[in-house]
Amino acid sequence: MIQIIAGAKGKGKTKVLLEKVNNEVSSAKGSIVYLDKNNKHMYELSNKIRLINVKDYLIENHSEFLGFLCGIISCDHDLQSIYLDSFLTIAVVNDENINEVFEKLSLISNHFKINLCISISLNYDQIPDNMKENVIVSL
Repeated sequence: MIQIIAGAKGKGKTKVLLEKVNNEVSSAKGSIVYLDKNNKHMYELSNKIRLINVKDYLIENHSEFLGFLCGIISCDHDLQSIYLDSFLTIAVVNDENINEVFEKLSLISNHFKINLCISISLNYDQIPDNMKENVIVSL
């Protein structure tokens, strides 16, 4: 399942995402990973959540990002959820490839039974129609 937290830059998406991930950790049966573009939120996350700074891995395009994501999944058979902050930036997504990336994320999520929660710097009306049903918070 994919959940989307949408809103323009600076509207508070990261705060919502951090609250959601920290609430989930108390009832989690598997492990949780939080992907971000820096280590800025390290001390706001529970120590039971693995923070990965995607910028450390020199990802240059969306295909590399999807491979990186699959690598994380393949290393942890107890993985329950992945939270992706600043999704457009860390996944190198733009208007031309957003639908392709979302479709592949859906396939990955369903195949491996992993929950994905992403924050995306787009207003609800800017999100492609095929993604709108996954929006849980629009700021």
